Order: sequence, then structure tokens, then C-alpha cells
Amino acid sequence: MDLKIEDVSELLRVSEATIRRWVKNKQIPSYKLNQQHRFNRLEIENWMLHSPIFKEKDKEEESTFSTDASGRVGSQQFGLFRAIHNGDVLVNVPGKTKQEVICNVAQVAAIKLALDPDLVTELLLDRENLLSTALNHGIAVPHPRELIAKGVVDRIIVAFPEAPIDFGAMDGIPVHTLFFLFSSQDKRHLHLLAKIAYLSSQPKALEFLSLKPSKEECLTFIKSWEGSFSS
Repeated sequence: MDLKIEDVSELLRVSEATIRRWVKNKQIPSYKLNQQHRFNRLEIENWMLHSPIFKEKDKEEESTFSTDASGRVGSQQFGLFRAIHNGDVLVNVPGKTKQEVICNVAQVAAIKLALDPDLVTELLLDRENLLSTALNHGIAVPHPRELIAKGVVDRIIVAFPEAPIDFGAMDGIPVHTLFFLFSSQDKRHLHLLAKIAYLSSQPKALEFLSLKPSKEECLTFIKSWEGSFSS
């Protein structure tokens, strides 16, 4: 999928000027098509997961997360809340390795997605073998490369392993919270990924997730957190 500068600006909630600066300094992957800068969805996804530039955005840039280029609250304001509502929250998932945890969560995800469990497992492990989906601060976002959620429903399964596991994170911190992301549309996929990455940088959210909250508790927290963007 080709993304334009304005698309990436909206998805990452930074100004178009910032995107252009990153392009000029070769700090974000891009290419030219008909003399216009374009961005590949998979490359931007990997960049969001692993680039220190994205993870360490200025507070001034992060404060624009709630609005689009016109200064209005985006239509996906409660996208993370809805995706978790449509998904699930699993506490104390068994498994001593990321492969074991992924396999166990895939069994639940397959039911939600109405897909074969072996297929979901294979797609998740294929993506993980390509490049770790770990963020910093003990958070990971396992997801398939393909958009396998059906219809217009995005699903996120939040999983808390029995004990933190090595996920190959850049900061070396074992992962205690996994957001299994299943999207049905490219832009919503990147939007949700960006939100989770932003959430993982918030000390209050990390403290909350470390308590292994229930689904009801997660939804209450996330709804309040997303709602604060409009204030």
C-alpha cells in the first residue's frame, strides 16, 4: 500500500513538516513515485516498531496525537478500545518462550477470527521470525503480515504471560504484555500500531499493565486514556 506524506502525518500524529524533515534526513523509509514521496505500509510498520526516532518523539509532537491535520478529533479516537472489546484479555498465558505463548494465544484468536488455529499460529510466527514485534518497556505487538480480520472489525487480544519472556526487544527488557493485533485495513492497522507504541511510552499505562488487569479493567482504562486526547 502506498501512503502519502499527509497519510503518514495523520497516522503518526506528527506534523507534515516533521515527516518531510525525517525524509530529508533519511530517518524514515520512503521512495519517490512521480516525483512525490511515498511510503510502504510494511516498511513504516517496522520503522514504528524499531526506530528510536518514532519512540522518542518530542512531547510537543506527541500532544498532537488526538487530532488530524484540521485539528479535529479523529474518527478512530476509540479505535483501540473497540479493537480490545472485539478481542479479549488473557491473564497468565502459559509458555516459557515467545513461540509457546504465541501458539497458545493463537488458539483463542482463531476462534475470534473464525480461522484455522494452525494457520493463525503460522502467520504470527512467520511475522515474528521476520523481525521481532517487541517495543520497548516490556510491550510487544505480535501480528501477521497479512490483514486477516474479516469485514471492518479490528481485533486486539491483550495477553499477559505467566512470567515475562524474552522477545528480542531492543532495550533487552523481557515482555510482560502482548497486544495481538488483527486488522482488516492498512490505515487502521498502522493507526492501532501507533497508538499501542505511544501507550507503551506512558509510565502510568505501563504501571497499570504490570498489574495484569481484567478485560473490564483494561477497557475502562483504555477508554479513559483515548478519551483524554479530546481534552
